[in-house]
Amino acid sequence: MPELPEVEITKRHLAPVLGGAMFETVEVTHPRTARHNQGDPSIVVSRLVGRRALGVGRKGKFLTVPLDNDMTMVAHLGMSGRFVVDPEVEVIHTHFRAHLGNGRSVEFVDPRTFGFIAVFDPEEIETSGLARIGADAWENPPGVDTLADSLRGRVAPIKALLLDQGPISGLGNIYADESLFLAGIDPLAPGGSLDAGDLERLLVAIRQVLATAIDNGGTSLDDLAYLLPDGRAGENLNLLLVYGRDGEPCRRCGEIIDRVVIRARSSHFCPGCQAKR
Repeated sequence: MPELPEVEITKRHLAPVLGGAMFETVEVTHPRTARHNQGDPSIVVSRLVGRRALGVGRKGKFLTVPLDNDMTMVAHLGMSGRFVVDPEVEVIHTHFRAHLGNGRSVEFVDPRTFGFIAVFDPEEIETSGLARIGADAWENPPGVDTLADSLRGRVAPIKALLLDQGPISGLGNIYADESLFLAGIDPLAPGGSLDAGDLERLLVAIRQVLATAIDNGGTSLDDLAYLLPDGRAGENLNLLLVYGRDGEPCRRCGEIIDRVVIRARSSHFCPGCQAKR
């Protein structure tokens, strides 16, 4: 958390602010924020100041900002990161500030410092985490055959494989649980055991889950770690069907939602709708 919908919404808020703007001043106040540039905030600063942002993109959970010198600013929100546009008051845990030539400002707030901001040259980006993730679950999801190829022979639970960003990128704990529920797939099922019908249902479910979340501003949990760049909370929490609802009845079949731990991550599912085969 945040996952693809929250990052997509953040991208849409940042695009009109950053697109075409020049970085006039930049401040990075925590070395962990710059850890992918040798932990040296001055590298991030020197690579951004005076450069113009050509737009804002996204792949999986990564935000990308191509610059006018063939470098790319890459941001990951981690567990608690969020961007703030034109803050009216000082926000604590702000570890990145940029004042732009268009008079706007952008800040990165990250209490737990699991997120990062980096500026990569073309060679660096080819060896970064961005280059190693699978097809984006929203913008260019894999087809059934491609997904089947990536899962063939895999004995790891499908929930774990969705989280590792290899077969498809952008899903985290919340939306993987929701997608598997809608597709009627047991989260513990080995990835390689899913047939073409399973995978087709899964891809349709992923699309539906992501679309609903994006339309509703993403999911802000009770800790409000994720907020939109304008300070509003996402409104998707009450629409979740299984995530965080263990012990409550399934809204589809009435069975009690259960929770198991898969690869150290909680997984919520309905034993009735997602019965083992």
